[in-house]
Amino acid sequence: MPTTDPETALGIRLQKILAHSGLCSRRKAETLILDGRVSVNGTVVKALGTKADPEKDKICLDGKPVRYTPDNKRKYTYLAVNKPKGVVTTCNQKNAKIILNLVPLKQRVYPVGRLDKDSVGLVLLTDDGELHNRLSHPSHNHEKEYLVFAAGPVSDHDLAAMAQGMVIDGKKTRRARVRRVSENGFKIVLKQGLNRQIRKMVGKTGNQVAMLKRIRMANIRLGNLLPGQWRHLTEQEVKKLRQ
Repeated sequence: MPTTDPETALGIRLQKILAHSGLCSRRKAETLILDGRVSVNGTVVKALGTKADPEKDKICLDGKPVRYTPDNKRKYTYLAVNKPKGVVTTCNQKNAKIILNLVPLKQRVYPVGRLDKDSVGLVLLTDDGELHNRLSHPSHNHEKEYLVFAAGPVSDHDLAAMAQGMVIDGKKTRRARVRRVSENGFKIVLKQGLNRQIRKMVGKTGNQVAMLKRIRMANIRLGNLLPGQWRHLTEQEVKKLRQ
């Protein structure tokens, strides 16, 4: 039987095993476990602290065996994509063009975070569950930079308010770096990613977003990628992402 004791148990947490098997992201794996879709040695497991030994235990998702490859033997895929408007950053959505449609690879990769349907720009895709989790979680303070153009002029007061933090959906946003680029445009660097955060912040100033483009995630820049294009990250880029 698997155990939920994180201090004394040998083995690897189930969500990490699922993520490193290329089946889903770490966050999605937690949902699968809570939904009772994962079993170890024939026993359904719903505790997120559960560990197992992939070399000895039979781990299944929806009754199908999970094939786990150790980190030192696995070759991961890391991609940068320039998401066009109208594409959604999910792996499966009916009647919608999804980000994976732009990347004709056999490897099953997953988007890091979200970029709403009306926004454009940089999206990272990977099957490295550990790095995916690190980049997605706000506690790791990875920066995301956006170029924003509003429908109307943006005042210095508005830029200062966004930089200081604003209350949206009952929660105050973290401080941000904001720099004007034109009467209507600015660049903003965030270390969090609340749902439609920038659009809601601009909305609180009485304005609205006309164009929103993500141009950087951590050390990865959009660069010269055209809308719909993608590329593999370099070894140096991946190494720096891991630091």
